[in-house]
Amino acid sequence: MKPDVFLKRSSFPAPVEELFAWHLRPGALQRLAPPWEWVEVGEDAPPGEGSRAVFRIRAGPLKIRWTAVHSGFIQGRQFIDTQERGPFSHWQHTHRFIPEGGSSCALEDEIRYRLRGGRAGRMLMGGFIRRKLDRMFEYRHRIIREDIVHSRGRKPISVVVTGASGLIGHGLVPYLTTQGHIVTRLVRGVPQRRDEAHWNPDRGEFDHTLEGTDAVIHLAGEPIGTGKWSAGKKSDIIKSRVAGTRLIAEQCAACKKPPATLLCASAVGFYGDRGDSLLSEDAGRGGDFISGVCAAWEEAARPAIDRGIRVVFMRIGVVLHPQGGALGRYLTPARLGLGGIIGSGTQYISWISMDDMIGAIDHFLFNPEISGPVNVAAPEPARNREFVESLAGALGRPAAFSLPACLIRLTFGQMGREVLLSSTRVSTQKLIDSGYRFRHVSIGSAFRALLGKQNGPG
Repeated sequence: MKPDVFLKRSSFPAPVEELFAWHLRPGALQRLAPPWEWVEVGEDAPPGEGSRAVFRIRAGPLKIRWTAVHSGFIQGRQFIDTQERGPFSHWQHTHRFIPEGGSSCALEDEIRYRLRGGRAGRMLMGGFIRRKLDRMFEYRHRIIREDIVHSRGRKPISVVVTGASGLIGHGLVPYLTTQGHIVTRLVRGVPQRRDEAHWNPDRGEFDHTLEGTDAVIHLAGEPIGTGKWSAGKKSDIIKSRVAGTRLIAEQCAACKKPPATLLCASAVGFYGDRGDSLLSEDAGRGGDFISGVCAAWEEAARPAIDRGIRVVFMRIGVVLHPQGGALGRYLTPARLGLGGIIGSGTQYISWISMDDMIGAIDHFLFNPEISGPVNVAAPEPARNREFVESLAGALGRPAAFSLPACLIRLTFGQMGREVLLSSTRVSTQKLIDSGYRFRHVSIGSAFRALLGKQNGPG
């Protein structure tokens, strides 16, 4: 049986050498994975004759290992990925880079594939696979175009990142590396890769010099949105943020040539439960536990501020990505039609899509006039009811259930009160006035993009 053929060709406003180089940078495979597809990259050697990419994908409840061998390598023009092990009977993906004259070129992705199960497999799954490829490569070509246009005229910088394995860091690092920046990840364990260095804020260990580093992005911290807050959990939440930030700030300040920029994660929880009030950065802290944590978190960066380093406190809202965080936890019940409105459903959620989270960090890195606290959330906060119903609508599922506030308090205690039931509605005018342009303004558009449902349920 002849293989099926999928072809996607797009033009790009860049020289062919620039487009080819983007594909060879570390993190390209991870950067190109659509948010609605679970992909775990194990080995991702740059394309070259005989090199391999090893990753896992999810098919329903199963996680399938996929190994692809790179071949047919022609510098600046082509490389081929052939499945060595994976879900298809045959899979060969040819990447062609075609000059179009001047400073433009085309990328042509051609995939020849055969499904397992012969004709029966083709009848059962052929249409599904074709639609999946259409969505995936529309996303891939859009991401490449946006990234290449965005990086034009910039010089690569050196960046140190903490929390690189967390939800934000997992998406941020591939973005930075495919932009050509040199990234060092600080890890608590023994470094396993050349781009890793050890630190342990609990013990004051820091085995990497920040001397001459251009920027530090500090994202590390104990997760707050799961389970009850025991005394031990609350202690871990405080220590992980305050001790880590203080160590980073002190290391920056001790340098003869310190980093120019420190981007430090904080949270909209700084403001506490404020009902329907629209909160700018000067609204003042709230009076609950998380508010106190955020205030101490930001104060811990004082050594860097006193050294004259530009510090941005990113007061981050609920970051939306299907593979983790609040959306990741909520997605399975929502797909089963069991998504529920929490409490009254009137409490505001200040949210931000992962695309805009990464975009805002990039914006902070390259706009030196921005400093101090900045609310990092979409311009249109959503009430809990709108959040739940918009997600259900994107999935084509009902949202008929509700979870009474008393049940939330009983099940989750203080965490439920401060995270699930509290209302925080922040203004993003400072971010907008600095020149940032959001990709996703409404919660509905964000869900459709993140779930690959741009044309509605299906």
